[in-house]
Amino acid sequence: MKKILKNSGVQSFLASLVCIILGMLIGYIVLLIIEPSGAGEAIVAVAKNFLGYSKKSMQMKYLGNTLTKTAPLLMCSLSIIFAYKVGLFNIGAAGQYVIGSCACLYGALVLHLSWIPCMLLAAVAGGIFGAVTGILKAYCNVNEVISGIMLNWIGLYFTNMVLVQAKDAASAYTYALKSGGKAAILPSLGLKSVFGKNQYVGIAIPLAILFALIVWVVLEKTKLGYELKATGFNKHAAKYCGMAEKRNIILSLVCSGILAGLAGSFMYQTDMEQWQVTIASVPAMGFNGIAAAFLGGLNPIGAIFSSFFIQHITDGGSHVDLNVYCAQISELISALIIYLCGFVGFMKYVMDSRLKKAEEKAMENSNTEASDKQVPDAETNEKGGNK
Repeated sequence: MKKILKNSGVQSFLASLVCIILGMLIGYIVLLIIEPSGAGEAIVAVAKNFLGYSKKSMQMKYLGNTLTKTAPLLMCSLSIIFAYKVGLFNIGAAGQYVIGSCACLYGALVLHLSWIPCMLLAAVAGGIFGAVTGILKAYCNVNEVISGIMLNWIGLYFTNMVLVQAKDAASAYTYALKSGGKAAILPSLGLKSVFGKNQYVGIAIPLAILFALIVWVVLEKTKLGYELKATGFNKHAAKYCGMAEKRNIILSLVCSGILAGLAGSFMYQTDMEQWQVTIASVPAMGFNGIAAAFLGGLNPIGAIFSSFFIQHITDGGSHVDLNVYCAQISELISALIIYLCGFVGFMKYVMDSRLKKAEEKAMENSNTEASDKQVPDAETNEKGGNK
């Protein structure tokens, strides 16, 4: 059992589980403060999400919606993880997600391209935004958090201006792809027997999982991943060892930007939602990726499960009684989990220290028992010698 608890992956899982439980508990306390009578039902509704429906067909339909939104969230999470493993905090993933959305929608609704070119446009746009942050960091020593935040807002307002060309005259949203760019819709998985008539469940889901596996392999099993992480630990030491530290910084943020840009493609090329050109705040998807990344222990494989959980409770917020509580209660719980994830390292330290103390105590006990056995043996030998 102790060997299992020493495993870093097991410790990360247990620490994340504690964060989830504490986040839900504090969220429940907040609901009690707002309105005690319905707090229990509200927190259960958030936790259940699509499981709150009585009909199986409705459960599967809304499970499909949650999975569809999990794919872009997972890509944003991978974007955060890729940069973080190199010692960088890519808070600009939100802006890269936005500019990727802009590129794929422009390609679909204005240029009338098919889904693959639109995806590539999103990846290139996100990569360019990542490159800007990387160049500023590598050559001007501009903190990537500051430049990333600035680019988030530049990307948002630029997107609003560009996508006015594809705006529906009767609303503040762009045209639906099924009417203005049907060729750009991502292919369906063809699982109508499972998800019913939910047409949004497409190849974005398996593609996002595939990217998670690729990121894990690149970071953990390749020379490039080793060099990137070495640069993150100490860029001066990496330079001394002959590594191109500036190139590695730029490359890591370009790759991070590509992942976030593809997240925008995976969201809007499903045609599940349309872009609102009057939006005045950066979409939460990129920031929710931070929660998913840290909750998953900054591991690409763990991010698959944490992304689904974060999206699950985010969608669950729409099932609370909106006459009493606001749907943003789920976002509050997500924010609490993000905050608590900051203590994951501390929790792992506590686990390690307790295990070490237990081992030391067991070692002391075994040494004491051994010495107690040796004393009688020595006395017996001494008596035998006297005789």
